[in-house]
Amino acid sequence: MRLEKCWFCSSTIYPGHGITFVRNDATTFKFCRSKCHKNFKMKRNPRKVRWTKAYRKLAGKELAEDATFEMERRRNRPEKYDRDLVKKTVKAIERISEIRVRRQERFYEKRMAKVKGQQVARDKQQLEQEIHLVKAPASLVSDKAQQKSKEKLKVAVEAKQQKQKQQAQGADAMQERAAVQLG
Repeated sequence: MRLEKCWFCSSTIYPGHGITFVRNDATTFKFCRSKCHKNFKMKRNPRKVRWTKAYRKLAGKELAEDATFEMERRRNRPEKYDRDLVKKTVKAIERISEIRVRRQERFYEKRMAKVKGQQVARDKQQLEQEIHLVKAPASLVSDKAQQKSKEKLKVAVEAKQQKQKQQAQGADAMQERAAVQLG
């Protein structure tokens, strides 16, 4: 069973499905559905249409280069029938498809990790801007009063520490003078 690829969106076309378009110069184009055929007739570029595989690969949204894709290209060549070879091939195809799925999932996770960090930052910023929607206005007033009292306390503590430092420096200076006078 030969599985063809859609010329426009690169999805698989199973036997008995799709549309084959033959141009005057005898080039054939296979399409999976009328949507792809109509877009082709409208002369749209598949790399610019967002739902196609070509766009997704070009934009970095999908895994573009991988060794598992090479196996799929080799699979379409007709070979002489050999039972053992078919058995090995079927096992290899299953294993390769598992590997491809895992790699695609890993690629997706890496891509989404960046987006998740950006989303968290946006959410924090939005929460800071719209905090009045989350907290009641009375609690905001009390929060502001608490912040002011904390700031006052902080300033008072810093002033006290500075005063203690000055006193300690003054005491050190007096001891030095006394040592100089005695010595």
